[in-house]
Amino acid sequence: MAGVSRRAADRAVPGNGPDVGECGTAADVGPVAAPRPTTGLSHRAADPAASVGLEIQNDGLARVTLRRGQAGNAIDLETARGLLGAARACERAAVRAVLLTGEGKSFCVGGDLREFSRLSGQALEKHLVAVTDALHDALRTFASIDAPMVAAVQGAVAGAGIGLAAAADVTLAADDVTFTAAYTGIGYSPDAGVSWQLPRLVGPKRAVELLLTNRRVAAAEAATLGLVSRVVLSGELAAEAERTAEALRRGPTSAFGATRRLVASGQTTDLARHLDDEASALAAAAASDEGREGVAAFLDKRAPEFTRIPSRP
Repeated sequence: MAGVSRRAADRAVPGNGPDVGECGTAADVGPVAAPRPTTGLSHRAADPAASVGLEIQNDGLARVTLRRGQAGNAIDLETARGLLGAARACERAAVRAVLLTGEGKSFCVGGDLREFSRLSGQALEKHLVAVTDALHDALRTFASIDAPMVAAVQGAVAGAGIGLAAAADVTLAADDVTFTAAYTGIGYSPDAGVSWQLPRLVGPKRAVELLLTNRRVAAAEAATLGLVSRVVLSGELAAEAERTAEALRRGPTSAFGATRRLVASGQTTDLARHLDDEASALAAAAASDEGREGVAAFLDKRAPEFTRIPSRP
C-alpha cells in the first residue's frame, strides 16, 4: 500500500521500529552508491532502485532520501546499510549541510518487521545485530561530521524513525505528523539512539512514559516537548526544509561542528571541564579562516562568504 494509514500508525511497532507497510521486493532496496568526486552540478546515487537516495551537490548540500515510501520507509538491512553508505559519503565529501527526508506519506515507521519475522532464534538475533550495527554506525558518522543535518518529517514516525528525526540538528515537522515510540508494544527495547535522545529532548520522566505507553504524540505536542524544532504546514514542509538546509550550507561549517560537539558533550561533562572546552574551541574558531572571514565581514559591514572556505573532510 502507498504510505501508511492512521490505523497503521496506531499499530506502529519497532525493532528499529515498526513495519506498517508492505515489505519491498529485492528491486526496491539496495545500499546507496558511493559518490564520485563532486565535479559538475551534482552527484546522484547511481542505482535508481536503492532504498536510500543520495545527491551531493558541488555547492556542498547533501540530500539523503529514504526511498521505501510504499513500506512507510521501514528500515530493513539494505536501508540501514544504505544510510551508512550515505553517511560515509557525506564524510568523505566534506559536505556543508545534510537534508534528510523520506518519500511517501510517512517519514519512517521504524524497522521492517516483515523482514524480521522471516527469521527466528539465533538467525534473527544475528540479523538484528547487523541492522543495528549499520544504522548506529550511520548515526555516529552523521554526528561526527561538521555539517549540520536538517530532517523534514511527515506522517507516521515510529521506532528508529524517531531516532533519525532526533539525530538531526534541526527537525521540521509537518502539522500532520505523529510520533509513536512503539518498541515495548511488541516486546522490543529501543535502538537508533532513542533511549539516549528522548531523555535529553523531553526529560527522563516523560521519555520513560512515551517508551512504556507508546502513546501517539501529535505535531503540536512534539514541538512543546522539544521533540521537534518547528511545525510547518504539510504543504510547506519541503520548501521550508530546503530553505533551512540552504541557509546552513552557506554558514561556517567548522564552527557549526564545534558548536554541535560542545552541546553534545555538555550533557555529560561537568561545568569546569566544559568551560575549558569552550575556551579551546573558541580560540581555534577565532584563529580559523572562518573566524577571520566572519570578523572581517562584520567590520566591513558585509555578509560573510563562508562558502569560499573549504570544508574539512
